[in-house]
Amino acid sequence: MSGDPTSTRVGIPARVGVLGGGRMGAGIAHAFCLAGSSVVVVERDDAAADAGLVRATRALASSVERGTTTAPLAELEARISVSTDYASFAGCALVVEAVPEDPALKRQALRAVEDVLDDGAWLATNTSSLSVDSLAGALQRPSRFCGLHFFNPVPASALIEVVLGTETSADLEEAARSWVAALGKTPVVVRDSPGFASSRLGVAIALEAMRMLEEGVATAEDIDAAMVLGYRHPVGPLRTTDLVGLDVRLGIAEYLESTLGPRFSPPAILRDKVARGELGRKSGRGFFDWEDAPPSPATDQDPQRPSPQHQ
Repeated sequence: MSGDPTSTRVGIPARVGVLGGGRMGAGIAHAFCLAGSSVVVVERDDAAADAGLVRATRALASSVERGTTTAPLAELEARISVSTDYASFAGCALVVEAVPEDPALKRQALRAVEDVLDDGAWLATNTSSLSVDSLAGALQRPSRFCGLHFFNPVPASALIEVVLGTETSADLEEAARSWVAALGKTPVVVRDSPGFASSRLGVAIALEAMRMLEEGVATAEDIDAAMVLGYRHPVGPLRTTDLVGLDVRLGIAEYLESTLGPRFSPPAILRDKVARGELGRKSGRGFFDWEDAPPSPATDQDPQRPSPQHQ
């Protein structure tokens, strides 16, 4: 499509799209709504779209209750809508793709989104480890594409990793920095490489913590305490893995092993827990017991795969 650019270089985009209304997508939508954007979330079907809307509105209500925003809840809720049609992204200045870490799925979804965007719109992927350049290979305008790696839970996280592909324009880097600042977060800018900076370091520490647990070096509680008390990490690596999702961590580790070598080989304890369905907080058990924990609206990516529905 052609026309005048719909995006601005500075500040928050007026209209933002999010592809995928799982916990991560809902968290991204929540963040942009709080910052003043109108947000449309596109999902695979009506049931998934409704579930995404519930997640996002609950998070908005929680922000109002905690006093993290002065905006009335009704005003915030009016900023968000859901759809099952990619055509709903038309007119968006920015669309953030937040579907699962499946390269083929992401390439298909990104291309479908690009087909309905104006030439001046920006497109981003929320991948935590996949190559931005590889995903950009499916696009006609790779200069307008980058990675925006949000962290769980999105509302509480202070960081967004901005991942620059080989063809990402300088204008997009500038715009992305301004969006992150407008969301009240800090950008860390990295070039495209396996695992970027955050996932590569975080997974390396977590995998070693798992090996220590597997070898009986210490309990999960004490391994985490060593990092929290000794290195001032706010949360230990095993509890963080529970929050992210053991299945998500396994997928990232397998990708890093394939690209960076055997130092990222997942230990048996991780594979075994995933095989048993012990996925962390979302399943009630991982390295810790979460059965009595309150539900969290934005702690992992749901395994939802919205299929393109555009014209």
